[in-house]
Amino acid sequence: MKKLSEMKKESKGVITSVNGDPRFISRITSIGLTPGCPVTVIKNEKNRPLLVYSRDTMIALNRSECSLIEVEEGKGA
Repeated sequence: MKKLSEMKKESKGVITSVNGDPRFISRITSIGLTPGCPVTVIKNEKNRPLLVYSRDTMIALNRSECSLIEVEEGKGA
């Protein structure tokens, strides 16, 4: 298991869990990032937001948010 923020550019995986306070979990799941959801990392540059592709949508997430999302790399997407 890896944190979303640790994944390299163009790597794929499946979200296994979303952690954090209820407000964060509600916001992330409302945009479609739920356990079982495939994701592809489009950009992961140091000190910049992470750009991911999931469910036909491009999503930008800050690094602190990405550290709360766990992914099983190499599956799905």
